[in-house]
Parts: sequence; structure tokens; C-alpha cells
Amino acid sequence: MLHAIATVSVPGTLRDKITAIAQAGFKGVEIFEQDLIAFDGSPRDVGAMVRDHGLEIVLFQPFRDFEGLPEPYRHRAFMRAERKFDLMAELGVADILICSSVHPAALGGVDRMAADFAELGEIAAPRGIRVGFEALAWGKHIFDHRDAWEVVRRADHPHVGLILDSFHTLARKIDPDTIRRIPGDKIFFVQLADAPRIEMDLLYWSRHFRNMPGEGDLDVTGFMRAVAATGYSGPVSLEIFNDQFRGGNPRSVAQDGYRSLVALMDDVRAAEPEIALTVPHIPPRAIVEGVEFLEFAARGADAAALESLFQTLGFRADSRHRSRTLTVWRQGDIRLLVNRSQSDFAGSAYALHGASVCDIGLRVDDAKDCATRAAALGSMPFNQARGVGEMPIPAIRGLGGSLVHFIDRKSGLTDVWDIEFQALPGATASGTGLTRIDHIAQTMSYDAMLSWSLFHEALLSMRRMPMVDVVDPDGLVRSQALATADGAFRVTLNGAETHRTFAGNFLADSFGASVQHVAFACDDIFATVDKLAAHAFAALPMGANYYDDLATRFDLDDGLLAQLRAANILYDEDEHGRFFQIYSRPFGTGMFFEIVQRDGRYSGYGAPNAPYRIAALKRLTRDKGVPKA
Repeated sequence: MLHAIATVSVPGTLRDKITAIAQAGFKGVEIFEQDLIAFDGSPRDVGAMVRDHGLEIVLFQPFRDFEGLPEPYRHRAFMRAERKFDLMAELGVADILICSSVHPAALGGVDRMAADFAELGEIAAPRGIRVGFEALAWGKHIFDHRDAWEVVRRADHPHVGLILDSFHTLARKIDPDTIRRIPGDKIFFVQLADAPRIEMDLLYWSRHFRNMPGEGDLDVTGFMRAVAATGYSGPVSLEIFNDQFRGGNPRSVAQDGYRSLVALMDDVRAAEPEIALTVPHIPPRAIVEGVEFLEFAARGADAAALESLFQTLGFRADSRHRSRTLTVWRQGDIRLLVNRSQSDFAGSAYALHGASVCDIGLRVDDAKDCATRAAALGSMPFNQARGVGEMPIPAIRGLGGSLVHFIDRKSGLTDVWDIEFQALPGATASGTGLTRIDHIAQTMSYDAMLSWSLFHEALLSMRRMPMVDVVDPDGLVRSQALATADGAFRVTLNGAETHRTFAGNFLADSFGASVQHVAFACDDIFATVDKLAAHAFAALPMGANYYDDLATRFDLDDGLLAQLRAANILYDEDEHGRFFQIYSRPFGTGMFFEIVQRDGRYSGYGAPNAPYRIAALKRLTRDKGVPKA
């Protein structure tokens, strides 16, 4: 199945769109009429430009308000169609999309519409053109693909077929399995789009809130499974209308589209193994077993301050790389690396972002397969010169140009700590009870959130939680959490809409560093707090008003409330369990650490506490308008 995308899905000029679409890996493109009209060249020029980029024009669209019209509108519609057929010949495209009419004068009647399409098919056939009929969800008479199919069936013309669009079917809550009864050879084209489930006008919903498959709430996989079951083997194409995408980067939007389409078709292939789909086989989503390491790029006073903070958290300097200026700090199953090197990737990351997390190491079930899937989804592989004895650990580029490494046990990559590192003498610090990395919080612009949510869900076996709005004293931050089923890996994506927020200020000051805070898990937060005090850890101070309010929100024992207040511990609970959290003070460009304890099956992140934590962090940062020293 050829992967395609409509030009309307990608921002920019038509030249920008075509370039981005080709670079993303698509093989086909739908030419949206508005893009063609706005172009400063002829249809023949557009066709040549598309083919020069190695693409095929697979559809011209849309042609509106054709079927069921009385005279004189009917005659005009046929005249318009013939002119568009002439234009298509110049473009070099054989298929046209005709969407169901919303014309005020349009008449009902399946037979009347079928006769119109049969007549149009006779005009299209000598030109080698195929006419596809699509049911708009808001069409005047035809708004269901089953009715559109009946029109096509009665037209009974080889050059007239059906076009299916996942949004139009799923937005009306039509069972996609009804598609399975349609002959595959009468389905001329398939368009795909997802969307968040919102109760609103169908036209407005479609024109402003469509997104890539996997980014919304519609069962696009179930829709495509039904299409595949018919034997359809033509193009599968994205048609996305989205206000956020319109203001985005053409290349990023096209890359997201390609990633979503590859992941979707792989899901369909896995769910319908008896269907011989013409899509490449790629490894399944990786199972993440945990965070193997976090690497910080830092030098000089920044590195010293970072390592001092690690010490107050109870970490010990465990080992040092045999050839790089790279130290491993350990506690429990946590490895924090401080890389002072100037000539490798960390050196360039420090020059750009300052002290920051430059590399996330994920322990997965199969590192090679994970890297192979990432490449198939369009991620950029990363390679740098290896020193003598260094292991070839697969890696890709992540958020903000950072790295993501994949490590597994089965291929021996977890032996890297014994092979490349040398133990430091006297590394016997007792620790503070931190056991593992609970979650990583990544900060980005709000516009990038869908991209990175899709990145995680397409590559790794993870699921999204509902998005949360976090109130900052100076704006709003959107937070999207994703987690593996067992909680071995959790990540929160925090989208800043303005640089005045704490998250936005971090983005500005760090020039787009990816990780703003890291949360460590412990089994007994009160015992951990006592040990932290012995290590001179400075907790983020919380105001008395927070604890006074806590007493009204939850039925807490006075003794527990006093312990929370004394230790600056924040608290939340739900029907599944309890959650305790304590924070470090901010350092550097606004990074900080968190320590959490989860009781029961609590799976959240203390969202009700976020506004108060942000306010406390901002109290300890410089005033607005005061420049950095």
C-alpha cells in the first residue's frame, strides 16, 4: 500500500509542502485544489515538481456539490467536472475525489445520484480518469459511507468508485466493520485522520481538530482493519485539517504523518495476520524495562555543583569511563552520568544548553529491534566515533536534539558498565533509599506535544493518560503523561505556551534542553527524608497555606499532617492509593529533582499539587525582567 498525504495536511507553500513530504518518506501526494490555485505556476509545472521529488500524484481533490442537482445547476456541475478533468491531465493524475453535496438545491434520491455518476463515468472513462465518491459527515443527503456505496453500486460504472475517510465514518460513530462488505476493487481511495473525541459541530470539528492516527481518540486502527479485509491494496493517505499544524514546521508535520502511518499499518498487519498486506514488516513496539541511565553534560563549576547536589541526594561516585571524562553516580538501580568531555556529543550539548540531560538510556527487551523500528518510523539514527573497547550501543535523536540509547540484556549491552568503566575506590556511600527513576519530565513548546506523544506511542509499548492543564502564576502549561503498563517507564511531556511560565523560562534559558526534572522512587519517604537531612539536602520549601488546605481536602491524621509540613512533603490520593512527593530547589537553568513514594495503585503524578510546586520554585528564581549574571 502506497503511503501518501494531502498537501492540505502540511503547512507552508506548495513547494515547502512537496519538499517536506518527499523528505519524510512518502511516495504519494494528494493535490488539494486550494494549494494548486495559490501556486505561481501551471498545473503542468506542479506535476513536474512533484515528480522531480520522486513522488506520484495519487488524487486531485476536492470537487464539491456535484450529485443530485436540478437544472441549470446540474449542467454547470458537469461543465465544471470536464474543466477539472482537463486540469488533471496537465497535473498527471487519474483519480478525483467528489465529496457529497451540501448544495442548498441538491435533491435526494439514490437513483438520481447514481445516474449522475454513471453519466460522469462515461465522460471520465475515455480520459483514463476514475471518479471517487466520498460521504461527508455533514453532507446534505449522503453522510454515511454505506449510502455513498449504494450510489456507487447503482451507478455500476468501472470508472466510478468509493472513497473512504476514517473521520467521516468514525465521527458519526458508524461501525467500521460495515466496510468489510464492500468489494475492495470498488474502493478507489482511502483517507485517514484521527481526532480527539469532542462533542461539537461535525464540520468545525473536522476543519480544526483532525490529527495524525494515534494522536486522537478515534478507532482508526479498527477502520483500517476493515478496509484491509476487503482486499483493498491502493494508497492510504492522510488528510489532516488542524489549526496547530497550520502554524507548524512543514518537515516536522510531514515526519509525524509518516511515523503515524507506518505505525498504524504495522498495527493493522499485526491485528489481521491472515491478510497479505503490502506493507514492510517492522519489529513490534519495544518493551521498556526501565531507565538504564541518564547522562548529564556539564563542565567546570556546573559539573561540580551538579555532583554536589547528587551527593546531597545520597548518590556515590561509582565508576569512571576508561577513556572519556565520564563519571557514573549510583544509588539503587539509578545511574546518573556526568560527562565533562569536550570532543564528543556531550561537549556540543553543553555548549548549546549548559548543564543538562543530553542522553536517556532505555533498557528494552531488544535494542537492535527497537532501533530498527525507530528508523522505520523516521527517527534519525545517531553515531559517533567509538574509542577502543567501546560497545556499539544503538541510539537515535530525541527531543531538542538530545539522544536516546537502547540497551538490552539479551545482546550483552548491559555489560557496558563492566567493559567500559572502572570502579572507583571507596565507593560505599549508604544512600538515602532512592530505588529507581520513577519518571522523567520533558519540557517543550506546546506545539511539539503531539509529535513527542506520537514518538513514544509509536516506538514503545506505552499509553497516554488524559492531558492535564497546569496553572503557572504566569500562564498555562499542558501536561501529557505516558507510561508502560507496569510503570517501568513513565514520562511527562510538559508543553509551555509562553516563556513567562517556569517551564517556558527553562526552555528559553537552556535553549531547548529536553529534561527539566527527574523523579526518583523510594519505598519510605519519611525514612528517606531523615537520610536526606543527614546529607544536607535542601528541600523546596512549601508555604503553610498549602498544608492548611491539605487538612481540608483529605482526612489526614494530625501526626501525618505534621510530618508532611515539617519535611515539605506534598501529598495526593485517589481511589487507588496515596502519593507523596518532595522536591529539590531549582538549579542551573531551572532543572530540579523530585522524590516520590507511591502507595497502592496510584498512577498519577500529583497534578493537584503542581500549581503550588511551581509557585514555590518561582519564588526561588530571579525576578521577571532581571537578566542572568
